[in-house]
Amino acid sequence: MLNLPTPLPRSFFERDALAVAPELVGCYIVRRFAQGGARVLTITETEAYCGEADTACHAHRGKTRRNAPLYERGGIFYVYLCYGIHWMLNAVTGPEGRPQGVLIRACAGFPGPGRLTKELGITGEFTGGAVDGAAGLYFAAREGEWRLSAAPRVGIGYASAEDQARPWRFIGERA
Repeated sequence: MLNLPTPLPRSFFERDALAVAPELVGCYIVRRFAQGGARVLTITETEAYCGEADTACHAHRGKTRRNAPLYERGGIFYVYLCYGIHWMLNAVTGPEGRPQGVLIRACAGFPGPGRLTKELGITGEFTGGAVDGAAGLYFAAREGEWRLSAAPRVGIGYASAEDQARPWRFIGERA
């Protein structure tokens, strides 16, 4: 039997993305596989996306079938395909009807969001699933102290200059 960390409660995600994003750095992504076994990765970088006013957020132009999970109550996954190649893992945050989320940008040993989803076998099938681990995927609390820094988000050239400059990317390392 595996001794895996306990999932973070849904209430952790029912807060603003700008509160959740830095606090996820240093936390774990836990992936249990149906055939047995698990992988645990440490989150080292996140990005916050903050609603319809944020031109970098998928909800900027309003609710669509693709981004509908962002409008749900925080505590579910939003996984989308980027450039038709890479799956991007996000945690929906905040109250229902106020679209926001946190992109898991990197984990220790996996410096890109597409690499970590590939390593963990994460696809769009996780979209809408609760972060409680019922579907074999969840986040667990960090251990120890972490040094955090903030920087502008990357890969959002389509967003306004103001939104591109926001320091909503959070990078961490063990203290």
